[in-house]
Amino acid sequence: MVDLTTMKRDHFPQLITSLPQFTGPFDAFKLGANGCDVLFASYPAGTKVEPHDHPTENCGVITAGELILIVDGEEARYSVGQWYYLKPGQTHAARFEIETSEVEFWFDASGEPAV
Repeated sequence: MVDLTTMKRDHFPQLITSLPQFTGPFDAFKLGANGCDVLFASYPAGTKVEPHDHPTENCGVITAGELILIVDGEEARYSVGQWYYLKPGQTHAARFEIETSEVEFWFDASGEPAV
């Protein structure tokens, strides 16, 4: 298992690192918005996220490193500046071969906070 407490966070501005910590299976700072949660996430090299789904509509942009996203058995690689999109309920998995950061948007159709 990867130790999230050792993840470098100095690439995020202090305004971001002062946000509340996300409570989930990865390291992130959470910015709540009406109907959307915004996560500033960091993943150490070697992180694997097992297949799962959630009721939110998600998109994100990679700010450092690379995301390997697996959807419907197909692997896609997203590097710095590239955006990805996931439909609500869409089963997906991810892995990070190198230290990676991203900004994730978790949209909820009900208008309630997504996470």
